Amino acid sequence: MESVFSNITRAPEDPILGVTVAYNNDPSPVKINLGVGAYRTEEGKPLVLDVVRRAELQLVNDKSRVKEYIPIVGIADFNKLSAKLILGGDSPAITENRVATIQCLSGTGSLRVGAEFLTKHYHQHVIYIPKPTWGNHPKVFNLAGLSVEYFRYYDPTTRGLDFQGLIEDLGAAPSGAIVLLHACAHNPTGVDPTPEQWEQIRQLIRSKSLLPFFDSAYQGFASGSLDTDAGSVRMFVADGGECLIAQSYAKNMGLYGERVGALSIVCKSADVASKVESQVKLVVRPMYSSPPIHGASIVATILKSSDMYNDWTIELKAMADRIISMRKQLFEALQTRGTPGDWSHIIKQIGMFTFTGLNTEQVAFMTKEHHIYMTSDGRISMAGLSSKTVPHLADAIHDAVTRLG
Repeated sequence: MESVFSNITRAPEDPILGVTVAYNNDPSPVKINLGVGAYRTEEGKPLVLDVVRRAELQLVNDKSRVKEYIPIVGIADFNKLSAKLILGGDSPAITENRVATIQCLSGTGSLRVGAEFLTKHYHQHVIYIPKPTWGNHPKVFNLAGLSVEYFRYYDPTTRGLDFQGLIEDLGAAPSGAIVLLHACAHNPTGVDPTPEQWEQIRQLIRSKSLLPFFDSAYQGFASGSLDTDAGSVRMFVADGGECLIAQSYAKNMGLYGERVGALSIVCKSADVASKVESQVKLVVRPMYSSPPIHGASIVATILKSSDMYNDWTIELKAMADRIISMRKQLFEALQTRGTPGDWSHIIKQIGMFTFTGLNTEQVAFMTKEHHIYMTSDGRISMAGLSSKTVPHLADAIHDAVTRLG
């Protein structure tokens, strides 16, 4: 008897997750996986922060803790501390109760809940996202019912920001359109606006009544400073205007599989924020009812304790510094080899990823000949590199560039 699903065709592999599948199937002892967006130690191993282990022990040993459902919006302490982390402890938006914060399933879940809310309650259904952006962004927004348009962001010739194109495209966007902005460490390019450019972007967005939706996946992970990496968001909140912020603790606390995130909606008044929260609850209830306890409890435990918080900032800075050091080592290795072209973008870009500028053909060559795995757009995860593997990668890039041009 034929299956009722026999007409279904096999879906293509996710292009980013597919890199890891191919890597796992390669028996080569020298293979390197630079596709995955997760931190690795110098030994190439996943890292659980010491402060996270301490928080978990504390939670496990607390016999008063139970496994009851938590409210639709999540753990109150977690929400309050998450808003404070991204907006700053002295933010008027917080003191005036103008922020509705909801615990969500990491960054992706926060984006999806925010997008569903906007589809139901915001007058404009178009969202402008940078070109390029994280591959999941257009899918999340389309499925939530928003129509996706792109604004210019990356300039392949300079391997930097196409600021002129960005300003022109946002200037041409319809009044009220939503604009997705990467708070820091733009994925996949690692290219961020300067503070002066951010200020111009803010003025343009406010003058056209566009609605900013920040994706903050790397706070503290880019520069090593939680405050520096929140600078763009705080600039927009300081002007009293409204915005949405999706936060993830995957990278900066290494809580990838715990799926811990928050959606904050900064409103004009406490009354509006309270109404907004009531409607976001109606988005969440039929989607997953309420969020999980464990990961958010870890975050709240760390953010509540000044000792743990300080230890976290030290571990966080160590991760950021290791990535910055990998950039320096790779740049110097290419210089030493006399690899054709200007590779200074490797040290100018920031965060987990470098947009190398390598083309699809060069990437395929490096995988086939050198067992180096990355996404076909030439994005590499700097966190997947170590001092031991930098020479192998530099040799491969040199070979691909000299042989294929």
